Amino acid sequence: MAYWLVKSEPDAFSWDQQVANGVEPWTGVRNAMASNNLKAMKKGDLAFFYHSNIGKEIVGVVEVAREAYPDPSDDTGRWVCTDMKAVAPVPKKVTLAEVKATPELADLALVRMSRLSVMPVSAEHWAILCRMSGFKPPARRKRKQPDAA
Repeated sequence: MAYWLVKSEPDAFSWDQQVANGVEPWTGVRNAMASNNLKAMKKGDLAFFYHSNIGKEIVGVVEVAREAYPDPSDDTGRWVCTDMKAVAPVPKKVTLAEVKATPELADLALVRMSRLSVMPVSAEHWAILCRMSGFKPPARRKRKQPDAA
């Protein structure tokens, strides 16, 4: 299993909307690196759901329910989306300030490439963020983590 972080502006699409919808296409990604990360996702991978712009915090966890397919919101046919399924809110939201204040997370993509909307999270960083948030991930099979794009 691989781990990810996906960002959404809560005034455009929030965690509460994700929960209400259950499974939702993760559309609108228009950055090549972020799109490549979507293409690398496999069904069952987990991702932190991060509110960007407003809040700037990890608020929940989603699971990849469907692997990359053509983004229906893209008229050019260039971009892809995945379907994300709400897993659970995190017991304690983790702010960007807390992430930046944690030395072990200094090389996390959220810190290094703050504008990237879909990013890999190493197993080590995932474990740290799970501890910080109080999230207890379900036991699952392991899959090799893709290289950071």
